[in-house]
Amino acid sequence: MTKIGRNDPCPCGSGKKYKQCCMRQDGPQAADSLPRVFNSAQYLQLAFAHHMAGRTVEAELLYRQILSAEPEHAEALHLLGVLVGDSGEHAAALELIEKAIAIDANNHNYHANLGRIYSQQDMYAKAEACYRRALALKTDAAHYEALGNILRAQNKFAAAEDSYRSALALNVNFAVAQRNLGDLLQLQERYEEAIDSYRQALVLHPDFAEVHNNLGALLKKRGNSAEAILHYRRALALKPELDAHTNLGGALLANGDVDGAIECYRRSLALEPDYANTPGARGADAAIQDSVEDTLLYIMSIHAGGAPLDYLQAARRYGAKLHAVARPYTQWLCAPRNSGERLRVGLVSADFREHPVGFFLENILSRLDPAKIELLAYATDAREDALTQRIKPHFTIWRALVDVSNENAAQTIRADAPHILIDLNGCTANNRLPVFAWKPAPVQVSWLGYWASTGLSAMDYILADPYSLPAQEAAHYSERPWYLPDTRLCFTPPQEAVPCAELPALKNGYIAFGCFNNPTKMNDAVVALWAQVLQRVAGSRLTLKAKLFEDASIVAQTHARFAAHGIDAARLTLLGQSARADYLAAYNAIDIALDPFPFTGGTTSVEGLWMGVPLLTRRGDRMIAHQGESILHNVGLTDWIAADNDDYIERAAAHAGDLARLAQLRSELRARLLASPLCDAERFARNFETALAGMWEKYCTGA
Repeated sequence: MTKIGRNDPCPCGSGKKYKQCCMRQDGPQAADSLPRVFNSAQYLQLAFAHHMAGRTVEAELLYRQILSAEPEHAEALHLLGVLVGDSGEHAAALELIEKAIAIDANNHNYHANLGRIYSQQDMYAKAEACYRRALALKTDAAHYEALGNILRAQNKFAAAEDSYRSALALNVNFAVAQRNLGDLLQLQERYEEAIDSYRQALVLHPDFAEVHNNLGALLKKRGNSAEAILHYRRALALKPELDAHTNLGGALLANGDVDGAIECYRRSLALEPDYANTPGARGADAAIQDSVEDTLLYIMSIHAGGAPLDYLQAARRYGAKLHAVARPYTQWLCAPRNSGERLRVGLVSADFREHPVGFFLENILSRLDPAKIELLAYATDAREDALTQRIKPHFTIWRALVDVSNENAAQTIRADAPHILIDLNGCTANNRLPVFAWKPAPVQVSWLGYWASTGLSAMDYILADPYSLPAQEAAHYSERPWYLPDTRLCFTPPQEAVPCAELPALKNGYIAFGCFNNPTKMNDAVVALWAQVLQRVAGSRLTLKAKLFEDASIVAQTHARFAAHGIDAARLTLLGQSARADYLAAYNAIDIALDPFPFTGGTTSVEGLWMGVPLLTRRGDRMIAHQGESILHNVGLTDWIAADNDDYIERAAAHAGDLARLAQLRSELRARLLASPLCDAERFARNFETALAGMWEKYCTGA
């Protein structure tokens, strides 16, 4: 209903201002007894007071009594229409308000509220026409704001912006219009303007919880996680029931506070157990399929203080929920495969692009034997780039599952009749794990993009190697491990022709350590250990490079974290993101790469080796923590694998003290990498084909 101001004429028709009339009866006195003699104005005054106080049953009774006596009472028709419309009786509401308009076509509120009823039914064209008629009768800020919402719903962004700005021109203190303008600007990716609009809304209304939440989301997107956290915390303090816990959790994770992020996601789940309808917070770009629960699993999988078996228990609970809403297929459309026929293999991924998964996948696809493997692609993210275009020709089918329901996606995949379906996401962003619960293919496999168990009983295998998943850790998975002989990863060498420079220490006179991983991997234990390395290796320095270091607050926080361990900021170089060629060239300033833990590097580690930079890693207790070990085993650098923290420091000092060996290693590391199983795409492709054939054979024989 159109909001009535304190000084507006009272709609009951008394001729007084609202604050002097019905507004005075918004409290308990509104239930006073009715006058003994019927008086429509007094009845309307009391009915409206009930209506404003939320006593809708009493209000409706009085409105109908008025209409029983005076069927042409326009205001009673209008207000009763508003009341029943708000209760969901839209057809009745439209009929009542249209009758009021037939009696008094010049009342702007009647047209506005008719438009509001239409908008409640997503009938935006009719709603727009109503609000334009209302504005023709009266230039009103509230009408412009409502019209802006309706235009935005129709993707008429320019017109919506004009409408919001008209509302603000009429009422500079209209905080809701300022917020809605911010939302519109954000929708158009005009982020700096949106931030400015949100800040203005908070000047007008400092306790506007939703604006604090929205501003926090934009600040995080723009790399200002520290300020985003402040706004999320303020939003939750103002409105504890607000669904901002996941946003706060995402910002805390970006800030390296994994414990805090886990707590936020757990609180969100406690508030909203219906996780399947609640988007996660791996950023505003996350698709609707991501849930609070699978995001929590992702964070638990990289949590230094978490136990793998505790993770598995949580993953099984998640898998059970997915299976509870799915109707798994038990019969499939793929024809029995005879000797010599191709296996139809589907890949489901959000990362068929310039992404670590895409970089590892590209080299393999071109080497698979098309006489043995027919590839089908199911993209769960709409983004495409040059890598996408390069790999598309390797697939006979390419389907987008974006905005497709889980059931329909499962039906589509089953109709394509794959023998084997491979998930490349796990619990990472834009995954479609719920589709796998429907079992659209007889054999389903987890590989490449995730490292922990999905918890789904419908996921048959996880593809691993002996270094990343030692046999004694197979109990960490609900899936059965299927081992490739060398590595689960096959690196695609960069197309950028960036040469390796000579060892920087030879001209610098000091050792330059470096890590180009996301700072979220740099937990407190990692910082403490790296600080000890810097203290042990006299004069050494550390370069960190990632997008988050474009945020001045993250830079200051990182300096403070190392300062707490006695490392001066002058020994740290913090760099932001850059184009891929420049990113690779940045390794030319690094002598030794330091691997974080338990979330070790993958793409960044191999890229460092490509640029001649050896990696120092620490032995782990789960697949993601073994990733550095697997890479180094495959490239023949096992003496760079530390058993524990003390060994990590000793090996760092020993390697840093042998510049001749470092220089020699730098000159030969790219060739060694190219000759290793990590870059031998032909060898990997044959192993991969053998693995898939073996899985299918086991399925066919019931083994």
